[in-house]
Amino acid sequence: MLSHPPIPVAPGGGHELTVGEIPRAIGAVLDATKFVDMHTHLFEPSLGAMGLWGIDELLTYHYLEAELFRSSPVSPGAYFALNKRERADLIWRTLFVENTPVSEATRGVVAVLEGFGLPVRVAALDEARAFFASRGLDAHIDDVFRLAGIDRAVMTNDPLDPAESPLWERGAGGDSRFQAVLRLDRVLNKWSSHWGELVSRGYKVEEDLGGGTVEEVRRFLQDWTARMKPVYMAVSLPYTFAFPEDSVRGRLLRDAVLPACREAGIPLSLMIGVRYQVNPAIRLAGDAVGMADLGAVERLCHDFPANRFLCSVLSRENQHELCVYARKFSNLMPFGCWWFLNNPSIVEEMTAERVEMLGASFIPQHSDARVLEQVIYKWRNTRRTLKPVLARSYTALAEDGWPLTREDIERDVARMFRANFERFSGPRA
Repeated sequence: MLSHPPIPVAPGGGHELTVGEIPRAIGAVLDATKFVDMHTHLFEPSLGAMGLWGIDELLTYHYLEAELFRSSPVSPGAYFALNKRERADLIWRTLFVENTPVSEATRGVVAVLEGFGLPVRVAALDEARAFFASRGLDAHIDDVFRLAGIDRAVMTNDPLDPAESPLWERGAGGDSRFQAVLRLDRVLNKWSSHWGELVSRGYKVEEDLGGGTVEEVRRFLQDWTARMKPVYMAVSLPYTFAFPEDSVRGRLLRDAVLPACREAGIPLSLMIGVRYQVNPAIRLAGDAVGMADLGAVERLCHDFPANRFLCSVLSRENQHELCVYARKFSNLMPFGCWWFLNNPSIVEEMTAERVEMLGASFIPQHSDARVLEQVIYKWRNTRRTLKPVLARSYTALAEDGWPLTREDIERDVARMFRANFERFSGPRA
């Protein structure tokens, strides 16, 4: 992380910052504060090959795949017929040799290489491969987290994933650097394709939710909550999501998921706004965005005050409305600038709006990283982007007469990037 000269603080922490000292103080505090990355797709080492890391995974991340098809004549079919190393070679040649890596996703790879002291020009790929091949995973995670300025990553864990669930059943978990999340997409969004898996595991469920299906789904969630010890449950939802809704998803959400969250004392995270597979040929890169009706969030917060809801919405047009609802419902916690929103110009706009409307009572960002080393550039970007946003807010506050100290900034940054999540998530007594 970047270093900043120390700012003198009077005994007892009473040094009042001048307007000129504020940006430097903010940069120093952002660099010194260890963040909690409260939503990722990373996995702790006990989950084995589920976890992605290394240069070939970085290069074949679906953000870069989407860019490849704009800069190369290769067809998706031809690309996906290649092996992982060949795909990485093609993306490196196309986006880093034949073009300047100026996009957020490509610049991120450059930032990772720079973070490890590796070359970033044309001949860098072979050296990067040799470097990552030499690394032991456990120590590598520590180095990555140090470079990213985080001390904990919250995973995304699917109890119906046929590759993941057996690992939990054999005792995965226990790494203090990682926390689990019980993901519900297969249960809520793809019930017709996955209810049979619950039957095969001994749960008496029916496709049409007949009999004791709802109670058995609650039992399934209770069992996996006990096994995973998740800090929240989560689901990614389409832009068409509605609540209440007389559908399988609506009924399971109301009668199984929300009661299970209340019983466990953990929040439900709603990530709303995906338009799935508008271009299936490019696979993971083929999803898009749509504007959602956040009346569904209003009704959930109003009708279930004993539940807590983390919420991130994918459409830029939904952000102001989400802030308004957060002002009305203390059981709603906005978080992050997700996916297509994670670009500095939009992050600045969204974060400034949230500070103006919510003070420090929100979670500004998460990495959403799918490849371990991505947390390095994603959190570097966040610190760099938030510095001027916070500087403008604190400068205006000081100019209006508030005697601002570094301790004020430290408290607010720790609240936004640690305490808000820690207080809002996890079981409550």
